[in-house]
Amino acid sequence: MNGPPLHQTAAACAQELPGAQLEHPFGPDWEVFKVRGKVFMLMTEVPGRPVVILKADPSEAHALREQTSHITPGYHMNKKHWITLEGGQGIGKTLVRELVTDSYRLVVANLPRAEQPVDPHTYAGGKAPR
Repeated sequence: MNGPPLHQTAAACAQELPGAQLEHPFGPDWEVFKVRGKVFMLMTEVPGRPVVILKADPSEAHALREQTSHITPGYHMNKKHWITLEGGQGIGKTLVRELVTDSYRLVVANLPRAEQPVDPHTYAGGKAPR
């Protein structure tokens, strides 16, 4: 998956997540998805290449970066806790949806329980719990 389909798939997944909201705090070139005011996904173009920036568990982020050259440390974010996803070979809809949902769940897990729109330990974004 390359270019606009990457952004379209990520945005469609994010918009399905309970409590997710799209904002443009950095201008029209940045789409920022938040849950209860906390960022879980950013989308922009980096020198003409569409990218999706997502929160990730540090050990999973390291493994993802080792597995594919299209996943790199988070652009303008904490390199340990964020990844940048760029379109390319091996990047499909299933992976994009999984990474977006995982990012959302990580952010929700750090919200006070009363503010959590879903249980992050059982929510699987429309799939059976893992």
